[in-house]
Amino acid sequence: MSTERPFQAATSPVESPTPPSRRTFIATTTAVGGAAAVGGLAVGPPALGAEEAVAAEASPGSKVSLTVNGVRCTVTVDNRTSLLDLLREHLGLTGSKKGCNAGACGACTVLVDGRRVNSCLTLAVRLEDSEVTTVEGLADGDRLHPLQQAFIDQDAFQCGFCTPGQIVSGVGCIQEGRTNSPEEIREWMSGNLCRCGCYVKIERAVEQAAGRKG
Repeated sequence: MSTERPFQAATSPVESPTPPSRRTFIATTTAVGGAAAVGGLAVGPPALGAEEAVAAEASPGSKVSLTVNGVRCTVTVDNRTSLLDLLREHLGLTGSKKGCNAGACGACTVLVDGRRVNSCLTLAVRLEDSEVTTVEGLADGDRLHPLQQAFIDQDAFQCGFCTPGQIVSGVGCIQEGRTNSPEEIREWMSGNLCRCGCYVKIERAVEQAAGRKG
């Protein structure tokens, strides 16, 4: 008569798994997250459909003719194009800088029909037959504009990013007759920010160009 032997699940006892260390848990979680993103599981905005993409490409555009630095230009642009983007992207005039792109810093200042404007806030399509002057149009050939020379004489810049807007705004300030005192210059140049803090030298440069300072 045979005797049955008790059933054994394994020849050696089964040990419960050791909990992963904190470092291992973080590394594993990071790897899985990266794989999910690569696999297209990351949440993001839905892709445009074919009809929406065509509609986006077919945004309404208009033809605008204006004079920039003495040269007549006719350009077809999207109706939402700013004067700043027209100058920089269509005409290659990159002197006017895109700083805040919200009209707060003055780095994009140009003259439109002799008046200072923030070109980032000005729609290009509204400037039909206007005359625009940028920093590139101030010099007379190799002869600098008096304010450009004054900025050099007074060392009125450091990084130079705001300088084109400062100079154009200073020219407008002089043309408007707003240079009767240092206080008036500071007030009427206050829309142009200089992160390097060259305000005193900028004021002196405007005074020099206006004939108030030797």
